[in-house]
Amino acid sequence: MKFSPAYQTPTVEKIRVRYGETDMMGHAYYANYYYWFEQARGAYCRDRGFTYLQLEQQGYKLPVVESHANYRAEVLYDDLIEVRVWISEIKRASVRFEYEIYNVTRQLVTTTGYTTHVLIGPERRAISWPQEIKEWLLREPQKLAIAAC
Repeated sequence: MKFSPAYQTPTVEKIRVRYGETDMMGHAYYANYYYWFEQARGAYCRDRGFTYLQLEQQGYKLPVVESHANYRAEVLYDDLIEVRVWISEIKRASVRFEYEIYNVTRQLVTTTGYTTHVLIGPERRAISWPQEIKEWLLREPQKLAIAAC
């Protein structure tokens, strides 16, 4: 099942780029984009009324099996960015999150990317989505999202 951002309300996670996230040229170090993707995924879950920790407590995990980032423009120290995340595809045992990083400071989209995850159970094997978990992932953001701890 494929989706577009118009189908689903993206979650937007605002991040201020820290000095330690940059390289010697003052640009955001490329690997940090994946940390920002992860942070946005966590916000995506909280916006829908659950946490990744709750999934794990029920015996599920979502390891990344594929990732990609397309760096189109620079992100620098102290820039304010918005990481937009949404689900673009869900299959029998996998889900694909899409990301767009918008640099608020420079007013342009700097990065796009995706991560693909497989749902595994306690035996560490791929399993089909339980209906409840699939519904959690695909519902619209809730007004009373779970606060970050």
